[in-house]
Parts: sequence; structure tokens; C-alpha cells
Amino acid sequence: MISRRGFFETVIAVVAGVVGLGLSIPLAGYSIWPALKKRETGWVDLGPIEQLKSGEPKQLEFLATQMDGWLKTSITQWVWAVRHSDEEITVYSPICTHLGCGYHWDPGEGQFACPCHGSIFSIDGKVLAGPAPRPLDTLPVKIENGRLFITYEQFKSGTKEKVAI
Repeated sequence: MISRRGFFETVIAVVAGVVGLGLSIPLAGYSIWPALKKRETGWVDLGPIEQLKSGEPKQLEFLATQMDGWLKTSITQWVWAVRHSDEEITVYSPICTHLGCGYHWDPGEGQFACPCHGSIFSIDGKVLAGPAPRPLDTLPVKIENGRLFITYEQFKSGTKEKVAI
């Protein structure tokens, strides 16, 4: 036979366990969910397409807003854009596919060059020399009302496949 004191200890332990479980589930969801959620990316306006000359790469800057968990930050980011025609524009990620260094356009040589390990890319992003495992990463592009929009993404460096991070 259970004593009165034992009965109340058991009831209090069960009630405390239910309350604790009820509070821990939303708390765990609140603290863990942002880390599991994929970063949301939207379209970023890079400006009018008239600023791009055909066959001449141009570095374009924009303000990117990132949500990392509950922290919202804004950073200045840049990309390389190449206009092929009025309706065809290619935008490249500014990160070398080898180890993630920033590369630049060499107008004298007519190619993109990475100063870190010597990778060289053609104007259409193909690897011409160096240890880069794949061509330059392209970004999704759309043109609306004469303005260029992109969705900025980052990709894993050092792999043969283009893998979004």
C-alpha cells in the first residue's frame, strides 16, 4: 500500500515532468529551428542593363541582406556580369571555384585571373589554366523593365560539381 506522502510525491513528479516537457518542446524549436532552416534568397536589383557593354565584364556591387538564425545582417557584395546581347547576360559568382579566393578581370589578357593559385578563366567562365576544378559559378538572372536582377548564392569550393551551400 502506498502512503499518502508517496502518492503526493508521485503526482508532483508526474505534473512537473509534463510541465517541463511542455516547456522544453517550444524552447528547443525556437533555438534549433533557425539553424536547420535553409537561407532564403530573393531577387536583387543590380541596376539598368545599359550600364553593361557587350562583351566587356563589369563588377557590380549590391547590398545583400542575410538571415543567419535570428541575426539579420547587411553586407556589400559584388558579382561579375557579362552582357552578350540585349537579352543575354551572364552573372558570375565572385568566388574562385578552387579555394574561394576573389578573382579579377584582366583586360589586357582578356580573361579572369585568380591571384591565389593561378587559376585563369575565359570570358565565358571556362577554366583555361590552374587548379580550378570547374568553370566559374553562374547565378540565376532575370531582366525586367530594362533592369538586371540576380539571386545571389554561394557554392562549395574545391569540388568538380556545383554544390550550393
